[in-house]
Amino acid sequence: MVAEAKKREIKEAHKRKRIMKERFKQEENIASAMVIWINEILPNWEVMRSTRRVRELWWQGLPPSVRGKVWSLAVGNELNITPELYEIFLSRAKERWKCFRETSSENDTEGVSVADREASLELIKLDISRTFPSLYIFQKGGPYHDVLHSILGAYTCYRPDVGYVQGMSFIAAVLILNLEEADAFIAFANLLNKPCQLAFFRVDHSMMLKYFATFEVFFEENLSRLFLHFKSYSLTPDIYLIDWIFTLYSKSLPLDLACRVWDVFCRDGEEFLFRTGLGILRLYEDILLQMDFIHIAQFLTKLPDDITSEKLFSCIAAIQMQNSTKKWTQVFASVMKDIKEGDKNSSPALKS
Repeated sequence: MVAEAKKREIKEAHKRKRIMKERFKQEENIASAMVIWINEILPNWEVMRSTRRVRELWWQGLPPSVRGKVWSLAVGNELNITPELYEIFLSRAKERWKCFRETSSENDTEGVSVADREASLELIKLDISRTFPSLYIFQKGGPYHDVLHSILGAYTCYRPDVGYVQGMSFIAAVLILNLEEADAFIAFANLLNKPCQLAFFRVDHSMMLKYFATFEVFFEENLSRLFLHFKSYSLTPDIYLIDWIFTLYSKSLPLDLACRVWDVFCRDGEEFLFRTGLGILRLYEDILLQMDFIHIAQFLTKLPDDITSEKLFSCIAAIQMQNSTKKWTQVFASVMKDIKEGDKNSSPALKS
């Protein structure tokens, strides 16, 4: 027994030493990458962003110290939002909240409907308390609670056509952790204005179905056995993909891993969101093949906590985002055309 205990102790000591060595190496790599990003890449952003060297470095994950800056540059500001514009919409939001508190009337107030009232007050308030609940910083009394409330409130005034949708709070929270308040709002508004996010947050069923159909083309191409298994249970992508896309994986994955997904999403765009989904399915393929409909849905809704960056990104790297000779954008365009023409037999993803 003593000998066995001694062996276990030695084994644990070697394991701790290996983990510490890996962590030290990782920290060294981050420090080295940070110098390159700060001194070489960021000062020459437009020239270097698409080079092979930068793309490879980007894939490995952005150093936390430059993450927010790179995200902002990659997302861009097509909407031309300024910090001053953010302050204007934040002031409007505060006026609206004040007005709602002072009146119990259900009539429109300054053109704001009861639905807007509920969205801007109750839903945002409720969702903030559910956003990264293990992190005190977003809870009431926490240092970022009011900042998160402000950004979400300002957005409902900036885009009343979209309003507030559950899941937005997670996206805003991740941006707040990496950017100053006004910059976080600018990135948030521009991010939600991308075609994929706009389709999901406006609940554009037609566009969402096209994204699901395109996803299934690559699902069948990469993971045919699992694809057929899901088909046998009539388990469709909306059951698990909606939550992943709505929060950009920030609710489904550990925060540090979600940030690394965001890194490459900012590099590659919407395609990477669906590639990540396929990477998750590949990672757990053997487990999922043993499950029925209910257990698959439950598993994908609450992914294991021990999912690691190395394992997931290894699976993502193995996913080929090319169907025959067509890439994601081409397949998506074909699906759009097929649905428009009503020829549902032209796309394998749309077969019943």
